[in-house]
Amino acid sequence: MSKIFPSSELIINDDGSVFHLHVKPEQLADKVILVGDPGRVSVVASFFDIRECEVESREFKTITGVYKGKRISVVSTGIGCDNIDIVMNELDALANIDFRTRTEKPQLRSLEIVRIGTCGGLQSYTPVGTFVCSEKSIGLDGLLNFYAGRNDVCDLEFEQAFLKHMGWQGNICSPAPYVIDGNKELLDRIAGNDMVRGVTVTAGGFFGPQGRELRIPLADPNQNAKIAAFEYNGYRITNFEMEGSALAGLARLLGHRAMTVCMVVANRYAKEANTNYKGAIEKLITTVLERL
Repeated sequence: MSKIFPSSELIINDDGSVFHLHVKPEQLADKVILVGDPGRVSVVASFFDIRECEVESREFKTITGVYKGKRISVVSTGIGCDNIDIVMNELDALANIDFRTRTEKPQLRSLEIVRIGTCGGLQSYTPVGTFVCSEKSIGLDGLLNFYAGRNDVCDLEFEQAFLKHMGWQGNICSPAPYVIDGNKELLDRIAGNDMVRGVTVTAGGFFGPQGRELRIPLADPNQNAKIAAFEYNGYRITNFEMEGSALAGLARLLGHRAMTVCMVVANRYAKEANTNYKGAIEKLITTVLERL
């Protein structure tokens, strides 16, 4: 007998849309672009040839349309892995759960998901303006640790090497990181031969977790230097952001293909930042639209 998802677990609005996103199953395309900023949804959709629908609820805004014959949904997530948990589970529910019977569909749908974001560079070769594709993500957020099958999709040896390098083994106050790969085929297609491929640290916050110190001293003032110096099997950590590990991890567990590409807007190594990056982010958006 098929598992029935009760209303307490899968909340469906009176209009037949999923609880947080307010999107209906027929409104979701197979190709999905995720952005953090709700305002960036309209920027992405401005390149569409056709707009089918536009839905907004809280920080979640969705526009589905067509770009050069490709049906695409662009969805804003807000900031942080907690919101990625909401968005990924609700996107999967829209794709793979029959809302009428509250059971899993017999034919599962695999979505193609690319997150376009901004990030902080950690190396001299990731200056402001660099496009970085996350070949691997190190999740300091802990989200994937709440799901069964976590060890089956993660790079456990990489995790242990990183824990040892950071001096976090056996320290109950330290994060429990997980290491997850982006989808290789999708990454190769989006990155092409003109983007940096690297290892991204997904932090659980913008300030302390990324080594920024204002009025509260950091637990480890050398954290960023340690992260930047880490090397394992030829991999170096290239950037900080706040959503990619949860996206890649949940996608792997749910059977979707996902990856993150970010533009560096601050380089922590050079202590430089650029807040006037609208034109450059639009170039990244059009590149992803062409290659998705």
